[in-house]
Amino acid sequence: MPEIAYLIRPMEDADIPQVTEIDREAFPGESLFRPYTSYKQEIHNSLAHYIVACIEKGTGPKPSREDRQKKSWLKRLLGHHHLAISTSAVRNNLYSKEYIVGFAGFWTMLNEAHIIAIAVRNNYRRKGIGEGLLISVIEVATQLHANVISLEVRASNVVAQALYKKYGFRVAGNRPRYYSDNGEDAVFMSTDTITLAPFQAHFQRLKEAHSQRWEKIFTIQLA
Repeated sequence: MPEIAYLIRPMEDADIPQVTEIDREAFPGESLFRPYTSYKQEIHNSLAHYIVACIEKGTGPKPSREDRQKKSWLKRLLGHHHLAISTSAVRNNLYSKEYIVGFAGFWTMLNEAHIIAIAVRNNYRRKGIGEGLLISVIEVATQLHANVISLEVRASNVVAQALYKKYGFRVAGNRPRYYSDNGEDAVFMSTDTITLAPFQAHFQRLKEAHSQRWEKIFTIQLA
């Protein structure tokens, strides 16, 4: 199969219908913001930060390494977390006709970043996209001067818990009957201080390993 480029960028209004599809697929019992208006309000909330992973639906050229560096997702996210795709990118047909394959969202509250969701379409799982989204969240939260990152995850979702533990999240508590659809408990997880050298050293090793495994965070080989 040919390589298909994907990138991680800020979520935009036009992405809401596709993100809602992923939301309902990944969280059928407790979709986060089903109404379009709720998502629209959320991504324009200054405390909320939403990103999407997307691939090209058309046959336009795959972004070169130079193009990817020029349009660094982190630079764009930090420059303005609701920044639209640049007109030059549209002219070059690099990021047009996009198909959203995953999204992540987190809120910043004081010195804490709280992850609301990380989700990937069923057909695109096990391709490093979810891990790439988590890496992106940690990078952005660090640049936004968060001290810790926290989240809730279903007690039965041992796969997600393993990924979070890999990136330094520890079990910090239990939220009984947290999920309204079936009364399942949530496991509350939190990192140590993410700006400290030990966390960053561990994070950079994992980030490099992910990059090597999937060649580049912007390019994966789809089966």
